[in-house]
Amino acid sequence: MHIQTAAVHTLRGFEHGAVVPPVHLASTFELDPATDSGGYAYQRGANPTRAQLETVLAALDGAEHGFAFASGMAATAATLSTLVVGDEVLLPASVYGGTYRLVDLVLPGRGVTGRFVDDLGTLTDEDFGPSTRAVFVETPANPTLRITDLRRIVELAHRHGALVIVDNTFMSPVLQRPLELGVDVVVQSATKYLAGHSDLLAGAITTNDDALAEAFALAQKAQGGVLAPQDSFRLIQSIKTLPLRLERQQTNAEAIVAHLRDRADVAQVWYPGSHSEEEARIHASQAAGMGAVLSFELAGGLDRVAFLQALRYPAYAVSLGGVETLICRPATMTHEAMTDRARVAAGITPEMLRLSVGIEDLQDLLDDLDQALAAAR
Repeated sequence: MHIQTAAVHTLRGFEHGAVVPPVHLASTFELDPATDSGGYAYQRGANPTRAQLETVLAALDGAEHGFAFASGMAATAATLSTLVVGDEVLLPASVYGGTYRLVDLVLPGRGVTGRFVDDLGTLTDEDFGPSTRAVFVETPANPTLRITDLRRIVELAHRHGALVIVDNTFMSPVLQRPLELGVDVVVQSATKYLAGHSDLLAGAITTNDDALAEAFALAQKAQGGVLAPQDSFRLIQSIKTLPLRLERQQTNAEAIVAHLRDRADVAQVWYPGSHSEEEARIHASQAAGMGAVLSFELAGGLDRVAFLQALRYPAYAVSLGGVETLICRPATMTHEAMTDRARVAAGITPEMLRLSVGIEDLQDLLDDLDQALAAAR
């Protein structure tokens, strides 16, 4: 089943033949007094509406198991909660600021070490020690759009008994399916492309590993960071248009990249594959497109604040993946939790701007960028 069909029809006839699945709001469910058992007991442990969403999440990723959380960071925290005292996780230096904060400030108190690597593409056997239990990958990276060879990382990590966890937020299952490349766990901020309208917070985990699935189910029940029924239902509905939205967003983003690269008043444009021909080749081998996020830096002498103030359509706000175009400054917004030194290591410059492209009319977006660049001069 093609992903667009799966997005629409996975739950068809799921309950009573309903075309649109019902919302189950109950926080508690009646049990059989003779056995103290039932299909559901308490919403934190499981809920029919959340179960419907988790069925969809698994179907999109081609996974055996799917889990819905209250936010992308709740999902990321659940994946890393499988690590124990003495374990080490390797991450890219340019990892999302929220993940950096978790690894830098929270995990050490649990006896888990995070080691940030400038370029995961340079990892070798020597980088794995006896305590290395996981490699956490973003590809494309946020916000530098650097690419990591997932097949190579899987082979390397598995040789040392380490898990590979991939944050697939930027690509979504429409453009990249890491589990098919041997990755152990996929995590996403479902707030972004899956929800697509900047109006709900959610996170998702998918895996084919039964033991890991038990650990994630325990994390839901024990830590409680689960997605509410109303938001689960809304996410199910939003996912139905995910492939269509992303197709338009990517078309717009490709045209904007080409437009900005031709302008003398734009110093640098970053997008998947822009770092090198090798990264472009790798990305083409494991993803079905560039996605709809790019980063760029204005040429010297242009006024960044004037540029941002002049924009009519892109909102100056964090997040990405919504139908509306958003622009942010990673150094002070999405990655403000990093130290200056960490941002330099990650390749995040003070003037870098990240653009999440929406579904607006392309010419309107191009004209708006042009007039804002003129204002910046």
